[in-house]
Amino acid sequence: MRIYFMGICGTAMGNAALLVREAGHQVLGADSGVYPPMSNVLAAAGIELHEGYDPARLARLAPDLVVIGNAMSRGNPEVEWLLAERAGGALPFTSLPALLHDLILARRDNIVVCGTHGKTTTTALTAFLLRENGRDPGYLIGGVPQDPPTGNHLGSPADPFVIEGDEYDSAFFDKRSKFIHYAPRIAVFNNIEFDHADIFRDLADVKRTFAHLARIVPRNGCIVANGDDPNVREVLQNVTWCKVLFVGTGENNFVRIADFAENADGIFFTLIWNGVEWTKLHMTLPGLFNARNAAMACVAVALALASAGSAEFPLGGLGGASRRPPSGNSALPGFLAEPLSRFRGVRRRQETLLSTPALTVIEDFGHHPTALAETLKSFRNRFPNATLTAVFEPRSNTARTRALQDDFIAALAHADEVYLGAVNRAEKLAPAERFDTEAVARTLAERGVRAESFTTNAALLEKLLADTRPPAAPSNVRPRAVVFFSNGSFDGIIAKYAAP
Repeated sequence: MRIYFMGICGTAMGNAALLVREAGHQVLGADSGVYPPMSNVLAAAGIELHEGYDPARLARLAPDLVVIGNAMSRGNPEVEWLLAERAGGALPFTSLPALLHDLILARRDNIVVCGTHGKTTTTALTAFLLRENGRDPGYLIGGVPQDPPTGNHLGSPADPFVIEGDEYDSAFFDKRSKFIHYAPRIAVFNNIEFDHADIFRDLADVKRTFAHLARIVPRNGCIVANGDDPNVREVLQNVTWCKVLFVGTGENNFVRIADFAENADGIFFTLIWNGVEWTKLHMTLPGLFNARNAAMACVAVALALASAGSAEFPLGGLGGASRRPPSGNSALPGFLAEPLSRFRGVRRRQETLLSTPALTVIEDFGHHPTALAETLKSFRNRFPNATLTAVFEPRSNTARTRALQDDFIAALAHADEVYLGAVNRAEKLAPAERFDTEAVARTLAERGVRAESFTTNAALLEKLLADTRPPAAPSNVRPRAVVFFSNGSFDGIIAKYAAP
């Protein structure tokens, strides 16, 4: 087929376009800005790219199928043309998740990794571990991983397909979560919290969509779930149709994270499988949250390897409805976990951009208060003698609002000092609904955290450079760790600050 992608330069759309091309289809597409880095990758793969949206051009190109990205909405000229000409036999269209299901996932054993936080890293971890254990999995990662070496790969039809399961909606005409299309055999539930205030009304609404995902896991499938998260346990409490393995630090988890420690060399922990030591692990990634990501990936990979060629998971006495470890120990699954010590992570996920004795600069995709808090707590362990500086851009559709403002205050209070950037697209929100950076700075100051807010990110950068990177800093100055949190570009200030 000749398949046209609308919004092709987005990370998810671009990686999916490359995957579809690998599957043997001819791919082309358009975006409002044909921009790097994805545009460079697509062009290098021989994919035809077009700037902007033009119905006449689309009619002339006449692809067999149009994939409408979820960033497209009514009013887009190509969308309006596709809808208006439908009755006259215009081009068929679909959403990206539906396309992935129909072309790839419907015929694979899929590992679908979902959750409010940690999806991208856990997806990359799972694909990496499968590869390190001699398999050729397919995968689609919603970011730019350092391991595995690409964000997409078709893999062998005989091996699992690992995909990041986003709870965001599929398209303007399909408001179901993307992961509903992904046909999981193994579903990973990392955590469940309120996010995406533009899509979900409240936490109950978020829980509902995760419950829908649980309902499509087959009886010969398995759910690997964060047993330390009460929201996850609530959603899964009535699941009887498939096996559920809880993973976490608590004693009532089937797979338990024990002996966790963190220092400048990384994180160290032990995994206990149903009461028996399974493996000891060391990783260079920060935080207990990444130990949990790794534990979930280990369990998913162990299940996939153990069940290869089998209709069932060999979990001994663990019944489908079990909520606690069974009596007696299931046999410990065997797989190679040591490669985790070499896993380098995903770009923009706690990624170190600059490291000197005096200054460490880290970029993080964090845009939810829980993620910010866990990252800052981790860096307290990593840099115990440093001034910890958090630089936050309220950019996501939830972070831009006051929905989680108090939670952001509590999270940012883990830093010694905070610089608050301009609210992204502030003019599109009423003042009473908008994240109030001035109020947040005042409240943090009252809690003993030095905090400033800025009306432009350029002004923030100028002040941050003056405060933290003076041209002739004394050698005896306390070292500093600066962490930038944004799920977008932060107007380019991160790269400018991190420049040597």
